Amino acid sequence: MDMNLSKYFAFVTTVEYGSFTKAADVLNYSQSAVSRMINDLETEWNTTVLERGKTGVKLTSDGLTLLPYAKSLCAEYRRLQLQVDELSGLKTGLIRIGTFSSVATHWLPNIIKAFQKDYPNIDYELLLGDYTEIETWILEGRVDCGFLRLPASPALETFFLETDRLLAVLPENHRLAGSEAVPLSELCKEPFMLLEKGAKAEVSEIFEKSGLTPNVHFTTWDDYAIMSMIESGLGLAILPELILKRVPYRIVAKELDVPAYRSIGLAVRDKKSASIAVKKFMEYLSYR
Repeated sequence: MDMNLSKYFAFVTTVEYGSFTKAADVLNYSQSAVSRMINDLETEWNTTVLERGKTGVKLTSDGLTLLPYAKSLCAEYRRLQLQVDELSGLKTGLIRIGTFSSVATHWLPNIIKAFQKDYPNIDYELLLGDYTEIETWILEGRVDCGFLRLPASPALETFFLETDRLLAVLPENHRLAGSEAVPLSELCKEPFMLLEKGAKAEVSEIFEKSGLTPNVHFTTWDDYAIMSMIESGLGLAILPELILKRVPYRIVAKELDVPAYRSIGLAVRDKKSASIAVKKFMEYLSYR
């Protein structure tokens, strides 16, 4: 406890028990320590708060005036400590998470379900965005942590979770549906659905590295909108394998002739300064 707070507790407890000796026993200090702390308070406040006598102590008029404020301060500290203890036991708390749709759909339900078994009173706030938005939210403190493609901003502390394949996605009846691997050049011959928003994402980078330019007809950050359009025969796409699990669309996913991946991780501004709830949440990421 801060030394100044100890002085206030010494003052309040001495008044409550009427003697330095009894206050010392309650506070687990020596009698001389309690007496010294109250002397220090009187010096700081430039007044006398207690009258000392053979039968104990009693408040002066100034002490009577100041006592309610000291009591209030001690009570607020006890409430603060109770809240800290509750957070330490994760009886209450809020975790704000930045995420993109595939993680929100396929990982977070499993992680949160396992976490809630042990900490049922934690609340969650999920913000869906693209990689750039999520980075910004973490840096600005809008969210406590976020799932990102790695590498991320060097200003963030990141933790690698998994490598996710990027696959060619076609209608079920497409001429390439029976291929073992789809040539990247073939995807440039038909209308292409680009999964991107704002800054360039991994799909554009795949084509750039191969010196190819897709015939982009539609751009969005909505994975499901793209899958629906592919099912309708409006074009082709490259999508992460994670989002392709348990989809209701009549589409097929095939490997590319140039294997492509994205690395997914969790990011925080600084794990050391993260809340207890966030640190505990990170221990449950393996349940994804």
